[in-house]
Amino acid sequence: MQPEGPVPTTAEVRLMIAVQRRLRHAPVVQVARAMSLAGEHAAVWIAAGAVGAAVDAPRRREWVEATAAVVAAHGASVVLKRITRRVRPSHPQVLVHAGTPSRFSLPSSHATSTTAAAVAFGRLVGRGALAPLVPAMALSRVVVGVHYPTDVVAGSALGATVAALVPRALRRVRR
Repeated sequence: MQPEGPVPTTAEVRLMIAVQRRLRHAPVVQVARAMSLAGEHAAVWIAAGAVGAAVDAPRRREWVEATAAVVAAHGASVVLKRITRRVRPSHPQVLVHAGTPSRFSLPSSHATSTTAAAVAFGRLVGRGALAPLVPAMALSRVVVGVHYPTDVVAGSALGATVAALVPRALRRVRR
């Protein structure tokens, strides 16, 4: 038996609903879905790092290390999802436009790997070159209805942190 009356919502869910209503147009949702597919398991970033390593021979090691930072960040997000066990948004007014590999949402692995790529690859292609992709990917996760806003904020923070720490760790290993 369904309870009568409106389903309670949190501020985050209200924000998600507002974002989805504002950006509900088919082209926006299609782009967000495409970003979801490209970012799955950090695939687009791993491929970009491999291409960078293949075509930029003088900086091959830097590309490999930057890609390692992306992989490490993605791995850290997967582990943290298992620890936090926050379940993905589920509200009748939140529309889900993409599939997910797990039912856990905190942190957003897409936001984590995209931020890590922007930081790590940014050292190679120019600091601001990939920066616009971070908010775009974060917003896309809310548009497709699979992440709360705090999931993407946490993912971006994690990605930036891991991307900053990996080069230091690799320098220590080389010494």
